Amino acid sequence: MLSNTLPFQESLDKRRDKGTLRSLRLLSDGIDFYSNDYLGFAKSKDLQQLLLQKIIDNPQLLSGSTGSRLISGNSDIAVSVENEIAQKHHFESALLFPSGYNANLALFSTLPSRHDAIIVDEQIHRSVHDGCKLSNAKKLKFKHNDIEDLENILKRQKGHCYIAIESLYSMEGDFAPVQEIAALASKYKSSLIVDEAHAFGVFGYGLIEKLQLQNHVSAAVVTYGKALGAHGAAILCNETVKSYLINFASPFIYTTSAQDFQWMSIKTGYEFLDQNHELAEKLQNNIKVFRSSKLQSPSAETSPVQAILIPDNHKLKELQNILSEEGFLTYAIYSPTVKEGSERLRICLHSFNTEEEIMKLTGIIKEFI
Repeated sequence: MLSNTLPFQESLDKRRDKGTLRSLRLLSDGIDFYSNDYLGFAKSKDLQQLLLQKIIDNPQLLSGSTGSRLISGNSDIAVSVENEIAQKHHFESALLFPSGYNANLALFSTLPSRHDAIIVDEQIHRSVHDGCKLSNAKKLKFKHNDIEDLENILKRQKGHCYIAIESLYSMEGDFAPVQEIAALASKYKSSLIVDEAHAFGVFGYGLIEKLQLQNHVSAAVVTYGKALGAHGAAILCNETVKSYLINFASPFIYTTSAQDFQWMSIKTGYEFLDQNHELAEKLQNNIKVFRSSKLQSPSAETSPVQAILIPDNHKLKELQNILSEEGFLTYAIYSPTVKEGSERLRICLHSFNTEEEIMKLTGIIKEFI
């Protein structure tokens, strides 16, 4: 072994000893309670047929884009899909990205300057933290969903502030008090950025659209790899912010554009979402079934993410193994992904889960804990 790999191996060994070593695994057969496919779009044969027909009608969709969108990678499809997305969400503009991670990286590495502060909820997604690292701005954290703590931090700042939240948090499964935070942002003349990754599709076009807060946020991020069953993301903003990102955001400027099929799959996903509202209703019914088990959870009653806290790595691993043996696919989340002592079983509910499956799952968990 080369000597310069020794510190890497030591770090890996520590994780292995703690039982938190990550590794890639092939998909297993079983009952899905761990994917973000909340509405079953990724499994939908009907949606697959629609996409297949698009390819048959225009096989060039599958070709590579050949360059960044500022060189040879732009297309009529990309532009038209952005315009449709902006209209649907009632924003002035939209800018497409190959993933939500890239979108957050672009926003937080580009918009804040060295004189600004970025104030993030302590449970914000890692992509936001990574974007902040690439920024010259100061980063501060406020306690999760704590309005008072956020205001105390805002009061002490002298420069412009950016506030970063998720509308629905993927680890806790709870909602941000978006309206109250929007009011604070307005009071302190701050810029609010909202990540809608887990709310989009589950709650129509997301909570910003539902609460009609478009004029109260500087940017919102919607991602398409979850409820829409596709891939990619869009930043919703005004024309000035879009132009600024196109001119200064490295993750946008220096990456080859996705192929047009990705943008077309997003457009088709919106159409399918508009035609299948009953799937979101079915999901909510399944969430009610899960909540009827009375399992203790910090998650919101209508959230598709339901967390069961089990702050013991070995006990958590044991429960996940028991569920796996019974054919249930769940996801155990250990520190450092979440704070030590807040490890949890993250259960994702879907429109395609059956009541029988949910009741059996909750019964095993209740018996274990």
